Amino acid sequence: MTLADELLVAVLAADAADAVTLPAFRDPTFAIELKADRTEVTVVDRAAEDAVRHTIAAARPTHAILGEEFGTTGDERSAWRWVIDPIDGTSNFVRGVPVWATLIALVHNNVPVLGLVSAPALGMRWWAVTGGGAWCNGTAIHVSEVRDLAEAHVSITPNDAWGAAGKLEALTHLQRSAARARGFGDFWQHMLVAQGAIDVAVDAIGLGSYDTAALYPIVTEAGGRATDRFGAVDWQSNSLITTNGLLHDAVVTTLA
Repeated sequence: MTLADELLVAVLAADAADAVTLPAFRDPTFAIELKADRTEVTVVDRAAEDAVRHTIAAARPTHAILGEEFGTTGDERSAWRWVIDPIDGTSNFVRGVPVWATLIALVHNNVPVLGLVSAPALGMRWWAVTGGGAWCNGTAIHVSEVRDLAEAHVSITPNDAWGAAGKLEALTHLQRSAARARGFGDFWQHMLVAQGAIDVAVDAIGLGSYDTAALYPIVTEAGGRATDRFGAVDWQSNSLITTNGLLHDAVVTTLA
């Protein structure tokens, strides 16, 4: 099997998730629960992950699957592991904000080699496989060529963990150093980097691997860089910075 074959599986899985999430978003009659970390979860999150898992397991029964809601299933010794976030941006989902997506990644020997992000309420889907470029709705995408932070458009997601790390002042300095600062949040800011619409995205601290695995291949295949806040390429880290590559070292240094 090639990565193109695996992408077809990911597309089918995303279609299955969209068929669960989009009708529920348009007719929100579901109950909302709080996890131990006080983040929201709904029956829709679980149903979407179940739909993705069923699709992947049927097509790739020897692969392991890691999801936000149901943990790891399948052969944990497998070199192939699918990583799923059924609804990235659940807080938006439950409030009627259309910025949420299903994230699907395929990891081979601990390296993400495929990423797909499906945001049906936005009518947008991004994907990439290693060596195949990055795409949005069938059109090739590429990061920007902005070289100076003073000319950059940045998206920053501060949270309490950034404060606990003593870095809120550094985040403020980064905002003030840029030409324009906004907070698009979640997956969307990183896809905007991949598209070249913005130049830098700094996520919250406290991410799970299911939040980041699908984003790494898309940003890097678009010509950008994705690392944790220390500059390490680590999709299992709890932080994520994406840039057009040209600004990456400056951003990491600013937040050091």
